[in-house]
Amino acid sequence: MLFRPLQAASFLLAFTAGRSVAQTYHGPEDPRVQTALTLEHPVNGISTTPAGRLFVLFARVDGSTGPQVAEYDRATNTSTAYPNEEWNSYTSGSDPATHLIRTNSQRIGPDGNLWLVDTGSPSFGAPVILPSGPKLVVVNLTTNEVCKVYNMGNATLSSSLLDDVRFNPLTGMAYLTDAGAPGIILLNLATGDTRRVLVDDASTSAYMPISAEGSLLHATGGAFEHVYADQHEVSPDGKWYYYQPANGGMSMIETKYLDQAFYNSSLAQVLSQYRQPYAHTPSTGGTAIDADGNIYVSDTDSQRIITVHPNGTMTLLVQDPRLLWVDAMWVDTQKRLWMPAAQLNRGTPFNNGTSYVVPPLHVFTIDIGIGPSPVDHA
Repeated sequence: MLFRPLQAASFLLAFTAGRSVAQTYHGPEDPRVQTALTLEHPVNGISTTPAGRLFVLFARVDGSTGPQVAEYDRATNTSTAYPNEEWNSYTSGSDPATHLIRTNSQRIGPDGNLWLVDTGSPSFGAPVILPSGPKLVVVNLTTNEVCKVYNMGNATLSSSLLDDVRFNPLTGMAYLTDAGAPGIILLNLATGDTRRVLVDDASTSAYMPISAEGSLLHATGGAFEHVYADQHEVSPDGKWYYYQPANGGMSMIETKYLDQAFYNSSLAQVLSQYRQPYAHTPSTGGTAIDADGNIYVSDTDSQRIITVHPNGTMTLLVQDPRLLWVDAMWVDTQKRLWMPAAQLNRGTPFNNGTSYVVPPLHVFTIDIGIGPSPVDHA
């Protein structure tokens, strides 16, 4: 596939003008970056409701134990297991269908419910517990109870890493990335049926290991760590799906082709010809999208947040030495971007079981002047 010439030129000018060789950043702190939460353990996902409720996902890469998903009370600086202790109490021998085995992401959807992506794997790199381990758990925020569970066993492999979910309310579809076995999973929310597409495609695979603070990361055992299809977003009008492996290089494809491929196996086989390159993003911890279609990308090497504009050009939003592996970001109704600095690269999965995470950890915010995309979350 070829770049659109004007966009390619604009991208090169915007990106190379402010970029040096990937390295950790030791410059000054940016006063626009405000501390929202101070924590003892890494949090790699934040969700907020318009009414002010706050949900966090504890990554547990520092050797800590306890709930994975929690509701956080900023007034008391305390967290409560969510939706309850039982769902967060998986141990070997527990029913994998009714417990969160290892939650990789959480977010409030456009329906106002909290959606939890459970990898179904008890530890990073461990085989997935099939068929009932990998799942999408939906929690009603009014009743605070699980209202639906989508079993993803038919769409995952033992090496899969269900990563994150995005929605297209206009077509009733959800899209999930698989960071362990390269591919995109299409989910019909009405029927629960699934289909894997773009399997082992260049756009979902990782040609380079992920890196952070200027160094390539290694898995337990010493091999380089490749994280496949990971970050993704849907445009506010529901027309475009943007996605990339964690090492960067964002692609785009019209959602109509994804949705048609769900029903058409022939189209699914040639789906790759409909994708296009979108932006030459860096090694990335997390993304978020706003109501104008700007995608915010965290650079895990240089502690910065890059804005990818709808035409594919990239500009620098902020760079700050405190932004150590900002993971899944969040745009709230007060037009702030939430940035959880999780230090994941210092955690046990990338350091042979040893944690070099330095507490306290922080979740930061920055005003961006734009609210959330209506198809992204309530």
